[in-house]
Amino acid sequence: METKISSKFIAELIGTFGLVLFGCGAAAVAGADTLAQTSGLGLLGIALAFGFSVVVFAYAIGGISGCHINPAVTIGVLVAGKISFKDAIVYIVAQLIGAVIAAFVLKTVLSGQLAGFTAGEWAFGSNGWGDGYQNEYSMTSAFITEAVLTALFLFVILATTSKVGNATMAGLAIGFTLVLIHLFAIPITGTSVNPARSFGPALFAGGQALSQLWLFFAAPIVGAIIGAVLWKTVYTEPKEG
Repeated sequence: METKISSKFIAELIGTFGLVLFGCGAAAVAGADTLAQTSGLGLLGIALAFGFSVVVFAYAIGGISGCHINPAVTIGVLVAGKISFKDAIVYIVAQLIGAVIAAFVLKTVLSGQLAGFTAGEWAFGSNGWGDGYQNEYSMTSAFITEAVLTALFLFVILATTSKVGNATMAGLAIGFTLVLIHLFAIPITGTSVNPARSFGPALFAGGQALSQLWLFFAAPIVGAIIGAVLWKTVYTEPKEG
């Protein structure tokens, strides 16, 4: 029986909400108000928070929507021919809404500090690059990092969820891949590979985070398309019988 599109919408909204709340929350609450000052969990802890979030929701909503929880993933799956354009639009809208709600909840929680809270540049786990952000990498480095890592991410997703992959272990493989991606990219961009994950925090952080948001839409989308094309190039549909 085919799942209703409304159920897929809600599933993607909840999944993206959880990813942004747990991932960006780990950075903002356990660290400081930017990923550059992670005095609590540290780089590994934040990477695990994002990766485990994907694992959890892959098994929670994977059977309903496929657990994209990422507009770049949805676009890559669309390019691979595994989702309709209509469903892709619904997924992306749900993901962006879920990310905004999560960022709002995170902002509300952080604002409740009795000692007072001031949101600095790139607050709420926002992504960024350049002067003042993390290790101050250039825009070119940030774009290449986000595009290449998203391409690899899509390749793994399409491979593990295909007929030649191991669907039972797909959630773990995808989650661990995201952990690896974060371990590499947090010092560079804070790691996006997900436009929705960047959109929610930037909307409330404003300033530099919002002005640099375009890159965290453009680079992951370019990477997702490349990853999908690469997968279609190497994948051969298994013959029946």
